[in-house]
Amino acid sequence: MKLICIGRNYSNHIKELHNEKPSEPVVFLKPDTAILLKKQPFFIPDFSNNVQHEVELLVKINRVGKYISSEFAHKYYEHIGLGIDFTARDVQQTLKQKGLSWEKAKAFDGSAVVGKWVPKTNFQDLNNISFSLKRNDELVQSGNTQNMLWHIDELIAYVSQFFTLKIGDIIFTGTPAGIGPVQADDMLTGFIENEEFFKIKVK
Repeated sequence: MKLICIGRNYSNHIKELHNEKPSEPVVFLKPDTAILLKKQPFFIPDFSNNVQHEVELLVKINRVGKYISSEFAHKYYEHIGLGIDFTARDVQQTLKQKGLSWEKAKAFDGSAVVGKWVPKTNFQDLNNISFSLKRNDELVQSGNTQNMLWHIDELIAYVSQFFTLKIGDIIFTGTPAGIGPVQADDMLTGFIENEEFFKIKVK
């Protein structure tokens, strides 16, 4: 099982990090060891002084596929979820300055929160799903899939050119603006619409 993550998929997030708008999806991977175990807190790693939260809508792949066309991509997932892509921003900046890959900043143990899953049929329009993150009961991130540069089916078609998608693979579809650092004793709560999908304690 692999975690396929999409970067720079919301214009407002691209602007807040002063990045260039990509001409195609930015893709990186996390190993399965990045998944934060259920009911476990997130421990800030010793190697970073600036770990930031990035809330993202998730898609779970339910069948094997390669070179999937956008028109058939909807057949490859049945469930939608919510998670966090924790990022060691200081480490990432150093790696980017050196032209190196981001794994140490993005794929470390516990860096991926995967909340509960619900059937995609719960939503009338997958391209109009609101989601949000609260930090200590304060709204810090809010997004809607209608603002994605590339929507879910387009992402599945794109990544399947490079990676065979397998049952249980998870796609992190990108984060909206509002990212920020986490600190010990923070409580992070994620919502799709008004339904809670995860609650994580930071230590």
